Amino acid sequence: MAEQRNLKKEIDTKLHDEVLQDALSRFADQYPEARLRSYANVDSIEGLRDDLRDMKQWTVHHIEQVADEFEASIKARGGHFFRAKDGDEVKKYLLQICKEQNVKRIVKSKSMASEEIHLNEVFENAGLHVRETDLGEWMLAVADQKPSHMVMPAIHLNRKQCAGFFSHELKEEVPPDIPYMIQTARRVLREEFLSADMGITGANFGIAENGAIGLVTNEGNARLVTTLPRIHVVLIGYEKLIPKVEDAAKILRLLPRNGTCQRMTSYMTMVDGPTPVIHKVDGKWVEEERQQYVILLDNGRLDAAHDEKMNSVYQCVRCASCLNVCPIWTLVGGHVYGHIYSGGIGAILTGLLHNMDAFSQFSDLCIGCRRCTTVCPGKVPIPDLIDELRSRYVKEHGLALPERAAFQKILANRKIFHTLLRLGSVAQKPVASKGFIRHLPLFFAGMTKGRSLPAIADVPFRDRYAELAKKNPRSSLKVAFFSGCNLDFVFPGTSVSVVKVLQDLGAEVLFPMEQSCCGKPVLGMGDRDTGRKIAKKNIEAFESCGADVIISACPTCAETLSHTYRELFRGDPVWEKRAEAFASKVREFTSFVAEKYEQQGRLQNVNGSHKTTYHDSCHMKRGLGIFEQPRALLATAKSTSFVEMKNPDKCCGMAGAFGIKYSEISLPMLTEKIQNIKATGADTVAVACPACMMQLRGGLDQQAPEIRVRHIADILAEDIES
Repeated sequence: MAEQRNLKKEIDTKLHDEVLQDALSRFADQYPEARLRSYANVDSIEGLRDDLRDMKQWTVHHIEQVADEFEASIKARGGHFFRAKDGDEVKKYLLQICKEQNVKRIVKSKSMASEEIHLNEVFENAGLHVRETDLGEWMLAVADQKPSHMVMPAIHLNRKQCAGFFSHELKEEVPPDIPYMIQTARRVLREEFLSADMGITGANFGIAENGAIGLVTNEGNARLVTTLPRIHVVLIGYEKLIPKVEDAAKILRLLPRNGTCQRMTSYMTMVDGPTPVIHKVDGKWVEEERQQYVILLDNGRLDAAHDEKMNSVYQCVRCASCLNVCPIWTLVGGHVYGHIYSGGIGAILTGLLHNMDAFSQFSDLCIGCRRCTTVCPGKVPIPDLIDELRSRYVKEHGLALPERAAFQKILANRKIFHTLLRLGSVAQKPVASKGFIRHLPLFFAGMTKGRSLPAIADVPFRDRYAELAKKNPRSSLKVAFFSGCNLDFVFPGTSVSVVKVLQDLGAEVLFPMEQSCCGKPVLGMGDRDTGRKIAKKNIEAFESCGADVIISACPTCAETLSHTYRELFRGDPVWEKRAEAFASKVREFTSFVAEKYEQQGRLQNVNGSHKTTYHDSCHMKRGLGIFEQPRALLATAKSTSFVEMKNPDKCCGMAGAFGIKYSEISLPMLTEKIQNIKATGADTVAVACPACMMQLRGGLDQQAPEIRVRHIADILAEDIES
């Protein structure tokens, strides 16, 4: 069982760590542009990513064949080869080598896998001297800390802290001067390299064709670790194997650019078997053949390779670019993730290589914004893999009692759910004012710190539809409107706008009363059984109305209905076809309207009076791939003059229940978004997502009440009415 942690307390500590916050904010701001500059002369980044993904996919589907060839190549070059089932086998094997070869001193470089299995502790307990030689890893070892990043393990430290660790370790005063510290490290480590009996490295890749390993570094310490000691040990995971020499180029074109924003790192080292080494024996210099031991580590990797839903994790090349753009990691750093690997990819690796209990403790730190998927060189679908592991954990362990009651007894029962919402609209009256809940008593007070909460509407949309239906044109185009919870019970006025815009397009708008929540909150928690029950009810509700198109003005709902419902019923002999027929009709509102406007010749730029900016919903841009159409519609609106904000597609921090559960993280994300909105000078921010509207309206109500938040449907409807 994983050790239980106070994750909220850890997060709070990191958010108040000024050194960490300064380092992460500067890095997060600089990384995206620096990465793109490194690709300046590349014809097609997507082409490179596709090549890498395809090569890694082929490899994982032939992993035993590739591993056998790698082993044969290593042995043909005179190396020793060992396949380790887990970390314990690695430790036992290496301690035996150390005993047989009289190893006393060990130097290490470039091996996250050794961190994964806590190798250093075993060496130290056996009385062996072991030294990390990568500068960041060395300082972390002195500080007794874990890496917070896969490429820049000590990014959370500043130079004063580093100087303190140097001074403590070397028993001398070391000033916080970076060049001086580097020179000091060279002086101290030189003795370590020269006196070491064994060098241990990882590998960025291992080539089956010839048994070579590749090491991509900027410090050069790995070269010394592989060439000076008389024994070189390579600890490499199955996922690092590639078939041929030419495949290395597919990694090298992407890894440095994504990892450190360089076209190529300072050192690219290839090691292809044992080479002669000269060292002192009894005071005399002796030349002999260096020994090479290659350990191929499983530790859960082969199970992942044979898992058709999880094997895409092999496409990861450990560049950590997913961390560099993750809005959560760039606020709290890596240590809150609790294991060796951090961020979204770290959650997956923890579940696959460590244990699912540890995974479950921080898996909900992934908000599913999919920003990681836009930069990952191997196109690993990180949020999808996390969702899969969540569902497996819930299937085995179940949900906690509060979630189980909320989802299975309330959300899955439309009548109970909607009755409670109606009761809530009455119960909230003592604390609600003009559509907001601005203050809550007692221990609820923190929920309204920095933002107001939305009030439930007095009259939901479903009670207003009948009057709107009277204005339906007689039309062959029958459009069913899926409102979702927010547009039905929180923003019914926006639902009215949606219907008016669709009617203006000449559509007869239908509204099946049996529809309910799309099920995303349930599915996001991993409860797919309840999610299927909700999906079936929604599918049945819309089948009965006979619509040609199903419109959703919530991109989260649209993605769930059109994508997730298909996956939920994959292989189901009865429901797969019904889900497919339903999903194929689903359209997101702005993309549908923009298409119709273009057909009708209505997409014409108009320079309106209100300076308006636009926030991209995560599910909208990266889930559905819709980002040009909302801007095109805003350009046609008589009231808007469009201006782009900085980072328009960076998450606002709502992310469903995340915004409430982790409000301490959500609020800094919201504040950054509001600062970017204010910097445009806009008096209106347009959105196409009710959840984002909820978050931004609440934040602006307290931080900049002069700025309005409007759904694009409301802006278009206003034009129609005028």
